[in-house]
Amino acid sequence: MPKEVLQKYIAGSGFCSRRKAEELIAGGEVVVNNEVARLGCRVDDADSIVIDGEKIKAIKEKIYIMLNKPVGITCTSRSFKDEKNVFSFLPPEYDILHVVGRLDKDSSGLVLLTNDGALTQKITHPSFQHEKRYIVTVQKNKERDMTKLRKGFVEGINLGEDGIVRAKAVELVEDDVFEVILTEGKKRQIRRMFGEFGERISDLKRVSIGDILLGDLKEGEWKKIDCDV
Repeated sequence: MPKEVLQKYIAGSGFCSRRKAEELIAGGEVVVNNEVARLGCRVDDADSIVIDGEKIKAIKEKIYIMLNKPVGITCTSRSFKDEKNVFSFLPPEYDILHVVGRLDKDSSGLVLLTNDGALTQKITHPSFQHEKRYIVTVQKNKERDMTKLRKGFVEGINLGEDGIVRAKAVELVEDDVFEVILTEGKKRQIRRMFGEFGERISDLKRVSIGDILLGDLKEGEWKKIDCDV
């Protein structure tokens, strides 16, 4: 195979996204042939590429799995006492995958797992504008001002360290139930946005990522899919 730019090779290995690979290289955390790598260097399968003690190799098969994450489950490969993560639902051979677009522990719904770093970059980076759709149930609020809430969500809300965040759309679909569409994803973003308007969320479920729909997949169930986003 012809040599390719190091960050592209790392992303293709499924280790991380291309953007993250660039950060690792710039930070001096990538070693190629026993020397600290620099951005722009080119590699192939004959080169030794090591990140944090782990040798990187191009993947032979790209794997895509969708899983319906229940509440109380974490989106990580790390194990903590008395706590389950999404990998506890999968066979051990899938421990090599990583989670795309995490959900917080208190939320449920669609999670993607893959070894495709390029896909991770496309789904998670806001410049690609991939839509994530959520169904959000909030507690009753007699003081709710839908005009103000909708305007704030779409025009932007300042969340301090995370800056100004927006939703592509927010609609009240029935009493105290909203549909929210995001094209970005800060930590606990939807919960924090509703909190700015005095709303308290009682249930938050992600039902789609791009064209991938949760459908009738039951909580805790998973399946392999084809993915082209």
